[in-house]
Amino acid sequence: MNKKDYYQSLGVEKNASKDEIKKAYRKLAHEYHPDKGGNSEKFKEVNEAYSVLGNDEKRAQYDQYGQTFSGGGPQGGGFDQGGFGGFDFSGFQNAQGGQNFEFDLGDIFGDFFGGGGGGRKKQKKGRDIQVDLEITFAESVFGTEKTISFTKTSTCDECNGTGAKSGTDMITCSHCNGIGKVVETKRSIFGVFNTEKTCDKCGGIGRIPKERCHKCGGDGLVRKQEQVKVKIPFDVEDGESIRLSSAGEAIKGGSNGDLYIKLHVRNKTVFEREGKNLVTVLNIKLSDAILGAKYNLETLDGPIEIKIPEGIAFGETLRVKGKGIPMDSGRRGDLLVKINIKIPTRLSRNAKKAIDELKAEGI
Repeated sequence: MNKKDYYQSLGVEKNASKDEIKKAYRKLAHEYHPDKGGNSEKFKEVNEAYSVLGNDEKRAQYDQYGQTFSGGGPQGGGFDQGGFGGFDFSGFQNAQGGQNFEFDLGDIFGDFFGGGGGGRKKQKKGRDIQVDLEITFAESVFGTEKTISFTKTSTCDECNGTGAKSGTDMITCSHCNGIGKVVETKRSIFGVFNTEKTCDKCGGIGRIPKERCHKCGGDGLVRKQEQVKVKIPFDVEDGESIRLSSAGEAIKGGSNGDLYIKLHVRNKTVFEREGKNLVTVLNIKLSDAILGAKYNLETLDGPIEIKIPEGIAFGETLRVKGKGIPMDSGRRGDLLVKINIKIPTRLSRNAKKAIDELKAEGI
C-alpha cells in the first residue's frame, strides 16, 4: 500500500485545483532538477506525486483509498497463476472493493536480492564530480568562458582503457567464459533464484589483457589532471550549477559520470539585482541636490555621465536605460540609481550664513 502523502510532497492543500498542483510541481521540479544541482531523490518524489495528483482518475482513487490501482491486480509477467515460486499474491486485496493492489514486483524482489525483477539492465556509470568556480559579478551578468583544471579517474590513454600492454592481445576471461556476466543462485522464502551480475574479473567486457599495461596496471583507468572549457551563460546567479555530461569520472565497462560546476559570484560589487534591472546607490552633495549637477557613474559597461536634476529628493531613483541584465530577447534591463544626499556634519561660518538666508526665504 502506498502511504506517501503526495499533497505534502508538492506542498499543496488537499482541495488544491489542478492548476495549483501543476504550478507547485513545476516550481519544485525546477528547484530539485539534478541537471541544476538539485536533490535527485526529491526530484523523483515530486514527479511521483504529480503523476498521481495530475491525473484526475488516479487522484480520485488516491483521495478515496490512499493509493492507486492498476485495475487488474498484480501483473507478474512470466509467472503462473499460483504466484511467484509458489507464493500466491491473490490474497492481497482491497478490503473495500475486493480489488487487487498494484504491486511492483521488480521493486519487491530488488529489495530482497539486490536486483530488479523487470529484466532491465542499467549501464554502469562513473562517479559524478563537482567543481567550484568563482566568477565576477560582471561575468555572471554577461556570461563568459573559463578553463578549469581538476583531477579525476580517466581512461588510460596508453591502452585506450583495455588494460592491455601495447602490441599485446586480449584473451577470453576464464571467470565468465567471455560472457561478461556470472550467474549466482540464491534461496529465499519465494524459492530458488538465479541472478546475473557483472563479472568482477573483466568488468563485464568478457576479455582480460594477456599482458597488463604498464601505465594503468591493467585497470584501464588512471588518475590524472584534466582541463575542460566551460561556457558560462549570461544571467546566472550565485550557487547555480552547470552540468557537463560525461565529463566526470570514468569507469571500466561503463560510461563516464557527469561534471557539475558550482558557480560562486564574488560580492565585490556596488550593484544589486532586481529582476532584470541592476540597482546602485549614488551619493551626492546637498548643494548638488538643490542646484543640480553632473556626476560620473560606474556601470558594468564602463563609466558614464549622469545628470542630477535640480531639487532632487533623498531616495529618488533615476533610470538609465539598457544598462541592466541581458534578456533572451536580446534587450537589456535598466540601471536604477538611488539618490543618497550627504548631509554635512560640520559647516563653515559662510555655509551657516547661506543656510540662514535660505531659511529666511522659506526654503
